Order: sequence, then C-alpha cells, then structure tokens
Amino acid sequence: MNTTTPLPQAFILTGAFWVICRNSLYLIQLAERGLAILVMTPEHYRHHAEKARSDRNSPISLISEVTYVEGALSKEASFNPSAIAAIQEWRLRYDIVGAFAVGETLVEPTGLFTDALDIRSPGLRATRVCRSKYLQRFYLNQYSPYSQIVPPGKCSQLMLEEMPYPMIIKPATRHSSSGVISVDNEKQARAALLEYPDYETLLLEQKVIGQEYSVESLIQNGIPLFSSVTHKVTTDTHSNTFVELAHTVPCKEPASTILIEAAERVLADLVFADGIAHSEWRLSSEGKPYLMEIAARTPGDGILPLYQLACGQPLEPAILRIMLGEKAEYPSPRRVARQVYLEHHPGLLMDVRLNWPGITIKWISDSDTWPDIPSGNPDDAPTLRAVFVHKQRGERLYPLRSSDDRAVAFFIDAATLEELDQLEAQVKASITLEIEDYHD
Repeated sequence: MNTTTPLPQAFILTGAFWVICRNSLYLIQLAERGLAILVMTPEHYRHHAEKARSDRNSPISLISEVTYVEGALSKEASFNPSAIAAIQEWRLRYDIVGAFAVGETLVEPTGLFTDALDIRSPGLRATRVCRSKYLQRFYLNQYSPYSQIVPPGKCSQLMLEEMPYPMIIKPATRHSSSGVISVDNEKQARAALLEYPDYETLLLEQKVIGQEYSVESLIQNGIPLFSSVTHKVTTDTHSNTFVELAHTVPCKEPASTILIEAAERVLADLVFADGIAHSEWRLSSEGKPYLMEIAARTPGDGILPLYQLACGQPLEPAILRIMLGEKAEYPSPRRVARQVYLEHHPGLLMDVRLNWPGITIKWISDSDTWPDIPSGNPDDAPTLRAVFVHKQRGERLYPLRSSDDRAVAFFIDAATLEELDQLEAQVKASITLEIEDYHD
C-alpha cells in the first residue's frame, strides 16, 4: 500500500521585512499553532533579515523560511513574477493554509496567490484596487475628489492651467506619503512634475480641505465585525506635505458614524472578503467624507499598538483567526490612546533624552522587533507607555517629506480626551532631541 507523508502546514506573511519585525505577535501566535512560518519580502531586505534571524532569542528566529523577491515600488506589478515563482516552489513542500500581507509592498501578489490557492484573502478586486491609487479613483469614483490620471510619459500633455487649485500630486504606486505634495498654482505644478520619473503613473486631484481620519475595519466572510475611526494630525497644516504626526484611537467625534458608514459602503463595492482594511478619509467643511485611499492590510505606524492600548487586546490574534477561517471577535475601546511623532529640524541626531520616571527610551533598528506595549486598566491615570527612536545615533535627519523621515514617537493613553491632550503637552516638554548641524 502506497503511503504519502502529509506536507507540513504553513502560513505566509508578506511585506517589507521591518514591518513584519514590528508586528512580531504574528510570529508568536503562528508558532504556538505549530505552523511553519514562511516570509516573503523584497530582496533589498536580505541583509537586515538574515541579521535578525541569527538572533536566537528574538521572535524573528521563529521564521521557518524567507524568500526574497525582486521588484520596485515605483513600477506596477513588478513583484508579481518573482513572488509567484516563489509560491510555486513553496507549495511543492508545504500545505499552505493561510497568508496575510502585513505591509503594503506585496499586497497585490498576495492577492493573486491566495486566489490561486483558494485560501482566505480580501479578494482579487480588493487587493488589486487597494494597491493602486488610480484604480481606487476609477472603481470608487463616487467617494473621491475630482482627479485626473496621468499615465507614464504624459505629463507634458497636461492642461495644468485648467486644473482646480489647490491640487494634490500623488505617485500611484508608492506608500508612506512618499512623493505626495500640494501645489497652489500652475507654476508650482509644472516645477513639481519635473521631480517625478517618466515611468511613474501620477494622480492629480483636487485638495480636500478638512480634517483627516482613518477607519480600521475587520471583515470576515464579507461582513464587518469591528470598525473604528482614528483621528489624524498631518504636516499639511503648515507645509505642502502630508506626513502623519499623530493618531488618536478611537475618534469620538460625531463624524465617526458618517465615516464608518462610508467605509462599509466602499468595502461592499470592493467585495472585500476577509482581512483588515485601513481607509483614509477627509471630511469637508460641508460634512461630506472623501476617500483619500484604502489599503487591504494592517494600518501602519503605531496604530496597531494603539488599538491594544485602547481596547485592552491586540488586533493580531483576531486577524489571524479571520485569515484561518476561525470565528473572530474584537472588543470595543475602553480608553483613548495616542501616538505622537515629534517634529525636528534637519541635522545629525546625537541623542534623545527623556525626563520621565519609569520610562526608558527604546532605540529601534530595521531588524528589531517592536517592544510590546501592554495595555493598562480602564481606570488608570493618564499614562506615558513608551518612547521609540527610529533612527540611530549620529544618523542624519531630513525635513519631514515622508513617513520614513520621522525619528521619535511616544505612546500615551487616558480615560478622556481632555486628559490625553494635557498628557501630550507634558510629555513633549520632557523630551529633548540633541541635533547637530550637518554640513556637506
């Protein structure tokens, strides 16, 4: 009688390696289930990944295999061939029972191979549209501001004098606010367009004046089982960039109901099946929600830890249950939590000092896991939970033009928004950045 040894069951995590490092609870939870952990990440993270995996005391050592794929964020679908080739090899050796795109980089190929393997995912439409800013405008036009798609090499044909100003220029395939700027007139627009490579697809769209928010939604079998609004502060209040400076979870403004309803309509239009969606919105002065963009993956920055602080439980276990087809649930917020990024002037970061008893600053590199930030009790006093530095001593700091330029962040929570605002001011006054002038 012929017997065949069953293949080991495996779960695939995809995305930038530092994003997977940041969310190490996925690794711990998958290892506890006895699943082989397969990681797919771009080739340029190889050095960081191998260094991190060599630390046997780190959760990163739980990873069974890493495959490095070739592609470029600025070129559409460029990761697909390498990613599909890697999956073709893996499925000969593993029974792949689940997958999840932890970060933006590999959302599209993850949607493709999960569809081919018939495992849970947001779905083909959702993953393709969410990865492309111009497809979002095309599919979700009713929620969008006026916009114009500029294919590669077509900038010279634009009738810029007829565009509505102020206007936003966005590269269609980048993330982390890279290359997103505001222009006030035709002259500024023409100068700005010269900075983009000819092969990039761009979006030109009318700037929506109003408060920015995001909506985080857990979806299982096409039904939202949890939705919450995050209030945002960005640099566009005093510059022509859109780098995020603060997130507050949950947002308790009356607008939250309008935003959650709008987000659920978008998810239905995308036929979003399983996973987590992170949609970003602006609310106009007339109270109309405009979709800025939507992602079929976990929110970036420190929004995941904020949900743990606000709701008392991490989001990662619920996400994994959804992706493995198990019953999932998540509690409502019981605290108000905030992450704040400090603005800085350019130069060399020599040190960061904190005058706050009981809290030690954590310096985090691209190959480090983020330290866990445990939640407190609902009736705790306003509390500073953590301070992270995302640069190294002596590293050069640049003006804030994308999320990657930020250096120092802290996490706080409180029972009320008023207490949280007071605590933020106190913490800012207690942190000192020592920055030396830089000369070429």
